[in-house]
Order: sequence, then C-alpha cells, then structure tokens
Amino acid sequence: MFKIISDTSCDMLKEYADDHDITLVPLYTTFDGQKYYKEQFEISYEEFYKKMEEENAFPKSSLPSIQDYVDAFMPSVKEGVPIICCCITTFFSGSYNSACTAKEVVLEDYPDAKITVINSLQNSAAMSLFIYEAMKMRDAGYSYEKTVKVLEAMRNSGRIIFTTESLDYLTTGGRLAKTAAVITSKLSIRPIIIMKEGEISVGGVSRTRNKAKQQLIDLSLKHFKNNNLDINDYDMTVGYCTNPEEAVEYRKRVEEALGIQAVESYDDLRTRIGVVTACHTGPTALGIAFMPKYDKVLV
Repeated sequence: MFKIISDTSCDMLKEYADDHDITLVPLYTTFDGQKYYKEQFEISYEEFYKKMEEENAFPKSSLPSIQDYVDAFMPSVKEGVPIICCCITTFFSGSYNSACTAKEVVLEDYPDAKITVINSLQNSAAMSLFIYEAMKMRDAGYSYEKTVKVLEAMRNSGRIIFTTESLDYLTTGGRLAKTAAVITSKLSIRPIIIMKEGEISVGGVSRTRNKAKQQLIDLSLKHFKNNNLDINDYDMTVGYCTNPEEAVEYRKRVEEALGIQAVESYDDLRTRIGVVTACHTGPTALGIAFMPKYDKVLV
C-alpha cells in the first residue's frame, strides 16, 4: 500500500480525490499579483471562470510552497506509508522542485521515510489519467516500487491534443511565442495545440471550432496509426473548462470516431480543466488526452 499525492494540475475534482484517497496539493492563482488563491480550496471553478469571462482577466498561476508539500507528506510519513507524489511537468511549473525540497526537509527528521517525487511530464487531462493509472495500480495491489517503475515508463507516452478560441492566454503566460497569437488572431482561426513529453506546440489551425474539434480526432487517429500503437492499450478522456454540455456531446463523437470509450463513460473519473491550466488556455479549451493503461506498460 502507498499514498498518492498530486498537485492540482491533475484537474481531478477535490471531491473525487477525497473519495479515492488521493491528496491534492493546490497550486495558486492570482488576478492582481497581490492576493493568491489556492486552486479548488479557496476559489471555485465557477468564481474563477466568471471573473475571466466578465472582466476579460488574464490571471497568473504560482507553484505550491515547500511547506504545502511538507504538510501533505507528514500524515503518511508518520504512519509509515510510502508516498508517490506526482507533479506537473517542470516545463510549466516549479511544483516538482518544491516537492523535492519538501522531501529533503522531511527526511532530515524521518530518514526512513519512503517518498518518490515524479516529474509526470503531464498537465491537465493527461495528468488526470496519469494519476488515475496510479490509483488503479494501488487498488490492484501493485507494490510501491513497481508502481513507480510503471509511472516513470508511461509518462513519455501521454498526449493532449486540444483547441481553444485563441492563443492569447498561452502567449501572455509565456507558453508560446507571441507571433503565433498574432497570426491566429489576424486570420480569425482556432489553434490546435499538442502537448507531448512535457512541452506544447502548435499542431495546426482551423477556421471554425467544429472543424477544429474534428481535427483533434483526425490528429489522434494519425498519432496511433503513424506510431503503430494500439488505441485499445490506452485510456482516454475529454477535458473541458466552462462547456460541460459541449464536452458531453463531443465525448460521444470522439468515442464513436476512435472506437473506444472515455474513462468517464465507464468509470467515475470526475475532472475539469482547472484554474491554473485555464490561466494559460483561457475558458474555452476543449481537448482529448491519452495515457497508456497501466497493465499494458512494459517495465
């Protein structure tokens, strides 16, 4: 048995995480650079997105503190339970560094504590699947050591392919070059963004949102075909921000096109693109994420 800890970049609803014995360490968001809110703990999705849309705000995000991680680690450390802590890709945040420093702080007083901190190379919907696979391994009786090996082996294979209405948030947050936003803005086109191995890039553009959504499906099919991968060896989810109705309809469309079910269609996985992710994507992001099923990963 082991404890799973993740920062809130995994976009799992806190209620879901609590129900499945997963501890979330909140990242922070601020609208004015003065007051910071803990994601899901001090600001709700509804409050956050309402402020973004009504005030056309460009919020910023910040990493968890070292003390946030120490506080998350200590209950399990005192009980002698090994910890697997999964963090957002280091390309996006210093959350991993905070967790590693917290581990060293804890080991000073508890040298026998078992704590593994993993740079997941993931974010958002793909990160939710990464944590989901860890949870499935825990519940299947996998050892602490084997679970760590599987997670480290699968992290390079996770993918997110998503679209949003513009690149303004990504460029304002420093995730993409400003020239990309200028081009898409002037042409009134929707960008297609691909995240792999911890980094993001523009994977294409489309004239309308509906065409962009179809392009996400086409790129997903192309990924599996070109890399000779069996899509049935992967779990899939559809991530969304403020548009649950659109997400439900799109999920059905994706499932039919790909020939597999999203995890949320057959299990109780509950996620939503969180406030820290939305700082960089805006409130209209919609996408498809993939992660290898834990029992299909060779280690």
